[in-house]
Parts: sequence; C-alpha cells; structure tokens
Amino acid sequence: MTPSSFLRVYVAAEKFPAHDPSPDSGSLGTLRAGRYGLLGESMHEDALHAEWSGRRFVCPRHPRLRMLEGLLAFHNTYRDIGGDLIVPENVARRAGRELQRLYEKRPAERSHILTSPWHVPLRWFSAFDAQEREIVQAADHLRLRYRTLLTLSSQRLERALIALKEAGFDGSVTDDVEELAEWLDDFPEDSMVELDYGSVARLFREGDLVLDESAADIWASIEALESGDMEEAVERYSGVASRWAPVIAVTFSN
Repeated sequence: MTPSSFLRVYVAAEKFPAHDPSPDSGSLGTLRAGRYGLLGESMHEDALHAEWSGRRFVCPRHPRLRMLEGLLAFHNTYRDIGGDLIVPENVARRAGRELQRLYEKRPAERSHILTSPWHVPLRWFSAFDAQEREIVQAADHLRLRYRTLLTLSSQRLERALIALKEAGFDGSVTDDVEELAEWLDDFPEDSMVELDYGSVARLFREGDLVLDESAADIWASIEALESGDMEEAVERYSGVASRWAPVIAVTFSN
C-alpha cells in the first residue's frame, strides 16, 4: 500500500446532510480489484467526522468521484512518460464518460479530499500557520497534522500568490498554488481545513517528525520574499525541500 498524505475540507455538521461515519481515517486499506484497477479504500459513500474548536465537522469521502478524478489526472499528467501503460487511453476514455455522468447526476458534489502519495506537497503548507501544527498519537505511530479555518487558509494562499508573483515567479510556480486556492473557494467559509501526514508519517523517524516545522519554514521563505530578501527566501525553501527530497524522489522513481 502506498504511503499517502491528505488535505481535507470538513464542513460544519449542521450544514451538511447526514453521512455514516467512516470506519477509518481515510488512509489506504486492503487492496482489491475494481473496474479501473486496484482499489485501496472502500467505495461506500460515508464521511470522516471531527470535533474541533467545540464544533462538529464532517468530510464526505465521495470515493468514486475521487477515484475517477485521480485516475484521469494521472493519465493526463504522465501519458507522455509511460503513464499510458498504467492507465491506457481506452480506460481513460471510459473513466471520463463515467465521471461526466456523475457530474451531471450530482452537479453540486465536490471532492473534499486531496491525496498525495509518498509526500506532502510543499504548497499545502502555505495554507497553515506553524502554531496550528499538532502531533497525534495513532495506534502504531505518531501522526502530524495541521487544522485551521478555511477563511484563514484562503487568505494565506492569496498572500503567498502575491509574494510569488511580485518576486517574478511565473506560472510554473504559481499555477499549483492558484489551483489549490480555487479548490478551497468551492467550500463554505466556516469549513475546517486539515493537512494530515497520514501514512507518510511512517517514512520519518519519530524524532524527526516531532521536529518537523515545514509550515514554519515555508512561511519564513514567503516572508523573506515579501521583504525582498531573495537569498534568505531561497535558503529557507531549500531547507524544507531538502528535508522532503528523499520521499518526493520516490514519487517519480520507476
């Protein structure tokens, strides 16, 4: 099973239709064969539940929607470097037709969960403050997560985009951050956003995980950009990138 991290949007429970609670935290479970290959989680329409800041939140998993979107995203991104061997063109077309039917049947439905294999994308950290970092004791290992209000995440991503653009970075750097900000715009402002290291936490020694301050380092880099100190910005970003480089490299390995 592939270690994965998650970015989730939890909607206030009183604003969302009732969903059965998910039996797990959204991490990958037992692999089994499906129409589009191996499936790592249940296709049952349930939700993750969370208590935070005295309120109840739910995060619908929408597993079928996420599976189809993820399959097509992989095919479109990697088709020129061998991805079509994993997701052939005829399979992608079939998935595209099913996804279109799903959009037409449930036009208001959105993916509440982004999944990243092997690592946490560094742009995710720009949505959080270092003080929102939490160490959680899971059943067999430590887990690290950040939780915050969606409005704060959106404001931070907008600030990061301004800093990057004013520093002269082009779309190759800013597009992914902008896409993340647009994804958050689809949800109510009083939602809760969670970055969960998930099973990626197991790739680090517990001592290294406890000392991981990736969000703080990313924001130190952004603040250096804002002050015009490019040398400091590069140094702080390089530090966090180096920390994540070994696991990020696995994502692109054979």
